[in-house]
Amino acid sequence: MKKWLIGAAVLTVLISCKEEDKKEESMAMTYPQSKKVDTVDVYHGVEVADPYRWLEDDRSEETGAWVKEQNKTTEEFLSQITYRDEIKERLTEIWNYEKVGAPFMEGAYAYFYKNDGLQNQYVIYRYLKDSDPETAEVFLDPNTFSAKGTTSLGGANFTKDGSLFAYSISEGGSDWRKVIVLDATSMKQVGDTIKDVKFSGMSWKGNDGFFYSSYDKPEGSELSAMTDQHRLYYHKMGTPQSDDQVIFGSTADQKYRYVSGSVTEDQKYLVISGSTSTNGGKMWMKELNIPNAPLVAVVDNFDTNTYLLHNEGSKLWLVTDYKAPNQRIVATDFSNPTQETWTDVIPETEHVLAPSTAGGYLFTEYMVDAVSQVKQYQYDGSLVREVKLPGIGNVGGFSAKEKEKTLYYSFTNYTTPGSIYLYNIKEGTSEVYRKPDIKFNSDDFESKQIFYTSKDGTKIPMIISHRKGLALDGKNPTILYGYGGFNISLNPGFSVTQAAWMDMGGVYAVANLRGGGEYGKKWHDAGTKLQKQNVFDDFIAAGEWLKENKYTDTKHLAIQGGSNGGLLVGATMTQRPDLAGIAFPAVGVLDMLRYNKFTAGAGWAYDYGTAEDDLEMFEYLKGYSPLHNIKEGVSYPATMITTGDHDDRVVPAHSFKFAAELQSKQAGKAPTLIRIETDAGHGAGKSTEQQIQERTDIYAFGLYNMGYTELPDVKSQVKM
Repeated sequence: MKKWLIGAAVLTVLISCKEEDKKEESMAMTYPQSKKVDTVDVYHGVEVADPYRWLEDDRSEETGAWVKEQNKTTEEFLSQITYRDEIKERLTEIWNYEKVGAPFMEGAYAYFYKNDGLQNQYVIYRYLKDSDPETAEVFLDPNTFSAKGTTSLGGANFTKDGSLFAYSISEGGSDWRKVIVLDATSMKQVGDTIKDVKFSGMSWKGNDGFFYSSYDKPEGSELSAMTDQHRLYYHKMGTPQSDDQVIFGSTADQKYRYVSGSVTEDQKYLVISGSTSTNGGKMWMKELNIPNAPLVAVVDNFDTNTYLLHNEGSKLWLVTDYKAPNQRIVATDFSNPTQETWTDVIPETEHVLAPSTAGGYLFTEYMVDAVSQVKQYQYDGSLVREVKLPGIGNVGGFSAKEKEKTLYYSFTNYTTPGSIYLYNIKEGTSEVYRKPDIKFNSDDFESKQIFYTSKDGTKIPMIISHRKGLALDGKNPTILYGYGGFNISLNPGFSVTQAAWMDMGGVYAVANLRGGGEYGKKWHDAGTKLQKQNVFDDFIAAGEWLKENKYTDTKHLAIQGGSNGGLLVGATMTQRPDLAGIAFPAVGVLDMLRYNKFTAGAGWAYDYGTAEDDLEMFEYLKGYSPLHNIKEGVSYPATMITTGDHDDRVVPAHSFKFAAELQSKQAGKAPTLIRIETDAGHGAGKSTEQQIQERTDIYAFGLYNMGYTELPDVKSQVKM
């Protein structure tokens, strides 16, 4: 028995590792000390202890020391896995291929994003529209923003004539951004850097200036303090940020947590949206060519979701779920745009609608059991054609400016790397524009969709991907992934990391749970507030189906999810610790009683409700909150929690407190670790190096705790 003395030990666990000869070798492991403090909150007369409240202070030296010791402990554990470097090599090999985005036209140039293979951030290139793309030059290289590649490009927007370019940057993964403007000809910065911008795009009003959104910088920690009053600003070029005008925002009578503003392509209108949560919002429009023009209300309530798709002069095309849970396209006029005047252009169907415009046409993408179907329409709603797609999968990019004759779209699925197609808008024909050259043979793998039954009888779709000829012997290393929230759909899409997992013999299963957007608003609402348990039941049923159908067993099953999906994993492992052998909750919402106290968390109440709402909601949240449902004497799965020290969306305190509580109560032999990425946030903008290393550690931890002393023998898993 070997010992690693790391920090001040308060807990010792035995971690078993089975060798091929069935001899068991164990080692003792100690966790860093996580002190307990006497902190108690009272909700509706009920006392709730919060002994690790001190870990919410992301600025304290004590928290910083705890993070270092936890990372040291995790690294010590991972370093013993002999094939960890081999996993990294495989990941790096598959990752290292040229990734090129579709061209988009701005002014005299065509622009595109490109990564040579292992660059930490994508680079923007450009070439003259009518010239050879091979003549493209670097326009903006985010890899030069920081030495470690941890400063990333956020949003980007050109003026209508393409002469000015505004872009935002994120430092260390934070949602707080800086906005910089370049002269697109000289590629030199113009004006001052706009600071402290959050949850915002940039939308130009001619070449004079642009609209953006942000919060007042909070007192205390900018990474965790509450930000719940969003405002729309206008920045006039050539003036200091201190002179920026507030266009719209919270008032004494109404608070808005999310506000956005955008200018129509014809520069005629400013469109403003305002909401108090992530679902439902008001909408206004304002004429830009009339000084001091009033705001005209299009939607004056928070009950539905509506946005402007297109306009021709004063005629408006809107996308809405008003009286249409799966969304529809309606037409109205700016002179009287209220809901009573709306007429259907594309009525609601049984499938969820996601529309766009290009070259004088409407394009409607429908999700049919989470798979794309695209149709092309005239603006009067008459069908032109159903677009023939390259296969069964997910498409994106059916959009272009009004005068364009072609568009570029992408096609992908779980086993097919994303390819770009050129589409002739008038003729309706597609041709391959670019296919990636990747060291992954899609022909060796397959995906299939099945429907399983959840606890209450609801049929749930799940797509399972793996190497062809997989032997269903109940022992395949399997990752079950889910999200189930915020109306977000999990559509089939290729991922390098998933490809590497399947290449190593793994099964990758994605369940389309309630709470998501796969089947519209009703599907979303069925996984919110007092119905949130449906989401966990759906996920549990997916795991049981995989085991019953001999894809895997408990020991070889890992459950994985991030953000709201981290909550999913945390709730599942505390409710059913026997479901899976491994758990990977990433950047999770794990303290359901206090999630609304940090950053923009209060805006998530549509999905979750809050402990302050009433006694029933408090008891429901406490009943599934992962942090509050870890019990003494229970053997939980081998768990590796992942988060980032700059996550200011789901603050890392969720993960810190959950890790401390789990380490203190874990009764079994399985390890409980937390991996905290430095200079990283909620996920977007992570450098390639960070992504490869994190995924290496996840796969190494998973396979090791499934009992593998070397990487799986792919040949033995395939029926010959």
